[in-house]
Amino acid sequence: MIRNRTILFLHQNFPGQFLHLARHLSRENRVLFLSRKTPNRLARVRLVEYDLHREPDARIHPYLSGPERGILHGQAVVRELLKLRREGIRPDLIVGHTGWGETLFVKDVFPDVPLLSYFEFYYSTLGADVGFDPEFPSDPDLKFRLRIRNQAILSCLEATDRGLSPTRWQQERLPAPFRSKVAVIHDGVDTDAVRPGQEASVTLPNGRSFDAATPVVTYVARNLEPYRGFHIFMRAVQPILDRNPAAEVMIVGGDDVSYGSRLPGGETYRERALRETQVDLSRVHFTGKLPYATYLNLLQVSAAHVYLTYPFVLSWSMIEAMATGCLLVASRTPPVEEVIRDGENGLLVDFFDVDAIAQRVTQALQDPERFRPLRAAARRTAVERYDLSRVCLPQHVGLLEEMLG
Repeated sequence: MIRNRTILFLHQNFPGQFLHLARHLSRENRVLFLSRKTPNRLARVRLVEYDLHREPDARIHPYLSGPERGILHGQAVVRELLKLRREGIRPDLIVGHTGWGETLFVKDVFPDVPLLSYFEFYYSTLGADVGFDPEFPSDPDLKFRLRIRNQAILSCLEATDRGLSPTRWQQERLPAPFRSKVAVIHDGVDTDAVRPGQEASVTLPNGRSFDAATPVVTYVARNLEPYRGFHIFMRAVQPILDRNPAAEVMIVGGDDVSYGSRLPGGETYRERALRETQVDLSRVHFTGKLPYATYLNLLQVSAAHVYLTYPFVLSWSMIEAMATGCLLVASRTPPVEEVIRDGENGLLVDFFDVDAIAQRVTQALQDPERFRPLRAAARRTAVERYDLSRVCLPQHVGLLEEMLG
């Protein structure tokens, strides 16, 4: 048990991956959280907001725009850390995300305070997202930009006392000399709240309601974009509808871009997909981003849940879908393969194989009893390996206790 300590969190999008850990620690400790300006709040957590004093200079070398933004974040955090130090606040432990540069200069302000850094993704032109999809080739300069972009992560790896990555594959993306000090602990899912609902139903924003009596196919992403296989899924939609006359397809996600490049002329990937494919829009429902409770209800009524991703950061939604007992039809890509075993707790397909996706979904819809054991196994995997309160949170706290001595 960690008690009577001062713990400082750093994440530019409060609370990010630290929601559950910060909430847990705030019961017995003083918890401060540095973040960019946000309306979000947590009880018992003191939020310290910062902002950049300027944007990156458009005149600098283009390879340096990302690193300069990271330096600007790091400087903004330093200004707040110095204010806290003048208040007489010295944290016992600092926990920060490295993705935007917040942790760059932490050890220069508090050299003797243990630092735990969250490493979500190390960029590379081989073996991950870059070059994976020939439909969206990278520009020739990208490999050089990514090498420079990694410089800030390398600095954080060198300076941090311990590290944290949510999956083994993400940890193994890091340079070999640093991996030993980076633990693999998933953020965790509250499987008591995220669970199957035998009598569940969902009402969409358009007023239509569905329950398990309807063969519902679900697809979820923060934003509808190639990194999460949206373009591939859309090509499978009409074959799924043709083979399953009663099926309805629910597509959850926004029209922004979280990863990768935007389309020219302001076109969204949803608009392009609808222009390039002919789908029956009376049976295809674009819900946008849903309230969390509605999203969970939709997973609970799902007869087949399609999750596609480039080799990239694993989505929380995949583990949540497993926790609700969804039958996953997922891409055979890392780190999905770290979680799903084909024919045991889900079904794996080649990311680009539109016909295989449609076939697997059709099998799920037409013979649901055959796949009921896989749904139960998916739930067991989520509970046994990714449960928040019984597995992941104790592992996080144990790591912090070790660092605090």
